[in-house]
Amino acid sequence: MTDLVNTPPRSQWAEVWHQFKHHRGAMFGAFVFLFLVAAVYLGPLIWNVDPQFLPRGRDFLDLRDTRPIYVALWDSGAKVNWAHPLGTDNLGRDTLARLLFGGRVSIAVGLTAMVLSVVLGALVGILAGFFRRLDGPLMRLTDLFLALPLLPLILVASLLFREALAARFGPEGGVFVLIVVLIGLTSWMQTARIVRGDVLALKEREFVLAARSIGTTDTRLITRHMLPNILSPILVSATLGIATAIITESALSFLGFGFPPDFPTWGRLLNDGVTRLSSYPERSILPGLLISLTVLSVNYLGDGLRDALDPRVRGR
Repeated sequence: MTDLVNTPPRSQWAEVWHQFKHHRGAMFGAFVFLFLVAAVYLGPLIWNVDPQFLPRGRDFLDLRDTRPIYVALWDSGAKVNWAHPLGTDNLGRDTLARLLFGGRVSIAVGLTAMVLSVVLGALVGILAGFFRRLDGPLMRLTDLFLALPLLPLILVASLLFREALAARFGPEGGVFVLIVVLIGLTSWMQTARIVRGDVLALKEREFVLAARSIGTTDTRLITRHMLPNILSPILVSATLGIATAIITESALSFLGFGFPPDFPTWGRLLNDGVTRLSSYPERSILPGLLISLTVLSVNYLGDGLRDALDPRVRGR
């Protein structure tokens, strides 16, 4: 009893961490996501095979269309090569190296597009909720974006701006900028609506009215009193935005509107494997599995953050 009395109260962030680490799904999601990020960014330092290397001559005939080494467990006649544990594609390129490089691109797209969409959504939501005169125009703009068919819009914009951006930033850099901007500009609306609702509720709270009564400026009210209290929905939207961006990039690459064919991403690898799915199913299963694991882990991570940051759940 004495220990309980003498135990100092935990800070808010210590309480958040305590709740988060006891959420099994969140810990699973965090472990899987961090493992995948470490694998795609640190893995090439260990498995330093060029993902775009094309063998020539006799090597091309020996290395093209090899199967993963585990296939030999049930098919003794399978063409395997122990130097390429996950096999090679029809051009002899190493599948493991392409998966690692493709994951780096897909996760980079997801993280960058998430930052853009969350910043834009939070900005629109704060302005709409805090300033009454901006509420109507900004919410009608949000409704307009919500009513647009996003995937056809992204496909049309990709066709219109791909060449100009490729000429300025290079083929891969131009497509990266294009996809990140398109995903960011078409996925901020849910964040804006959630943030606006929270800001409208906070405006009537006693601490905000007290701060306003002593002459606190609008900028300080937003940065000092509003932002810390709406951090929970912003962080949850950020985690879910990563999953949305990765799925959208994969869909664009799968449809042939993403990165160039010789530049691997998980979506491009998935697309390349479809044509020979019956003979080499692992070429679609492996990138599809990595996409699914990434999206699932990020969703679990978002659920854990939502519960940990919600004081009503944290007190249970």
